[in-house]
Amino acid sequence: MKILRFDDDQIGILKNGDHVVDVSSVIRHRAERGPQRVMEVLIGDFDDYRGEIEKIVERESGVPLSSVKLLSPISRPSKCLAAFVNYLDKPGRTVESLVIEFFHKSPELVGPEGEIELRDIPPVAVFQAEAEFAFIVGKHAKNVTQENAMDYVFGYVPFFDVSARGMTRRSQVLPKGQDTFSPCGPWITTKDEIPDPYSLQVRSWLNGEDRQNYNTRDMAYKIDYQIAWLSKYLQLQPGDVVATGTHHDGIAPINSGEVLEIEIEKLGRTKYFLKGDSPRKDVKFVAGNNLPPKPGMPITQV
Repeated sequence: MKILRFDDDQIGILKNGDHVVDVSSVIRHRAERGPQRVMEVLIGDFDDYRGEIEKIVERESGVPLSSVKLLSPISRPSKCLAAFVNYLDKPGRTVESLVIEFFHKSPELVGPEGEIELRDIPPVAVFQAEAEFAFIVGKHAKNVTQENAMDYVFGYVPFFDVSARGMTRRSQVLPKGQDTFSPCGPWITTKDEIPDPYSLQVRSWLNGEDRQNYNTRDMAYKIDYQIAWLSKYLQLQPGDVVATGTHHDGIAPINSGEVLEIEIEKLGRTKYFLKGDSPRKDVKFVAGNNLPPKPGMPITQV
């Protein structure tokens, strides 16, 4: 099932790939709960709601997808997290050579065809956007075992990790955590539709030109390990978003006036528009070093 938010904070189900059926009525007292609480209730109690949702989708024809405005599939999660280097994207790189770690992204998610703002910060040499496969937490998770971790996944969604490169990483707020640096969508695909999350092709485009094109099979620390590790230190909640890392090949500078697109096999495709200030484009990139660049040196990636 593909679950989305649209127009005036309605909840929809994608039907036949090109129509949206409004199922907002399954959640009572929506106005009192507020947008994010509604999604938390729907996700956390989805087994209770699913039968009623399926009846509505079977009965209603819906409206054309092209006639609605899609919103971010989650309004404002309690947490939006992203993995540091977590792909075997260099010769000789192994899981054992990597240290699992995460950073916080802004929970102010940008929805499909939304705007990503590139703000002028003097140390920044360039902006980038990394196409990532993200999962949605399905229920409260604390001290979860790796063996049971996949029971805590609700579904999956395409995600861009937008970054400002070239500043000292004393914190990740400016490089990674700015308001519009978490584009997410077009919808959530429930876990049952993706029996193997490690065989999906992830692609991105900039102004229609191919950029990233990789498969999730190269993920180092898998989702079950990520959940077990995170839940030792954080209480994960229904609706939390966790991006699982990226394969760095193909990443390039992004600038105001350009258009970003992302597609993940079986999860959908969407675009975002870039606005604001843009550092120079003529920068080469090297992954794997977090030190700030010296004049004339390449910018590093995480």
